[in-house]
Amino acid sequence: MKTPVVDFHIHPIVYDQFYVETALDWIKEMHDGKDWERFYRDFSDPDYLSGYLRENGIDYGVVMAEISPMVTGVCTNEYVLQFCRDQERLIPFASINPSLTVNTGRELKRLVEEGFRGVKLYPTYQHCYPNDRKLYPLYGQAEQLRVPVMIHTGTSIFKGAKLKYGDPLYLDEVAVDFPDLDIILVHSGRGFWYDRAFVLARIHENVYMEVAGLPPQKLLDYFPELERIADKVLFGTDWPGIIDPEGNIRAICNLPLSEQAIEKILGGNAARLLGLPGKRPGRTKM
Repeated sequence: MKTPVVDFHIHPIVYDQFYVETALDWIKEMHDGKDWERFYRDFSDPDYLSGYLRENGIDYGVVMAEISPMVTGVCTNEYVLQFCRDQERLIPFASINPSLTVNTGRELKRLVEEGFRGVKLYPTYQHCYPNDRKLYPLYGQAEQLRVPVMIHTGTSIFKGAKLKYGDPLYLDEVAVDFPDLDIILVHSGRGFWYDRAFVLARIHENVYMEVAGLPPQKLLDYFPELERIADKVLFGTDWPGIIDPEGNIRAICNLPLSEQAIEKILGGNAARLLGLPGKRPGRTKM
């Protein structure tokens, strides 16, 4: 690999609160057999997480805040910003809940000025359609600031999630109304709407598919023409929801895709969106 490998989807292990036990139970189940207290302590240390990413062949990771108190829980913007501070490998993305924030555009501007490189919205957890007009100030500000917006699409296993808000089709309107806004369809419409996510990424220059949470070896089952839009696809693990990041990378490398397409998916596209160096820093395991 010549381009950096970028994991566009990492959750911190520390939340102020897990609103429902299913979220925490899911993480524990994924890492069954681990000493949970030690696991929790180790990954509460940003140096440890950075080292873990390096050992798994990942050069940069997007670490996301989450303000979804009705479903999963709360990991504050303040915590994520501090966690990523002085960590060149870790890239902080903010969370804004439109039900809890009066002026979403002003809040995004404040967060970006503090050091955030983008924002993630959780419509299925925050119970809000992504084309709701109360989000338009946020989209306008993100477009002006040139920071990407990640939006959860598709299904969720967590109690309280409302799947109707996860239909990628609602982002078609946003893509048209904000043509210079980089929109990332998190999970690529997982479950119900793979076809819609693919079409949106194909027809809109500003729409990208992120594949976290999808078995990488099945990507061509979900998207048979993946090579066709390789410059619109972003790699992500959904850590700690997976246990083998390096294995996910290896699975993508083994897909019958061109070397150029694989490099774009694993990090070239993300490096372009985030303004990262176009070459891998130092060593490579691949």
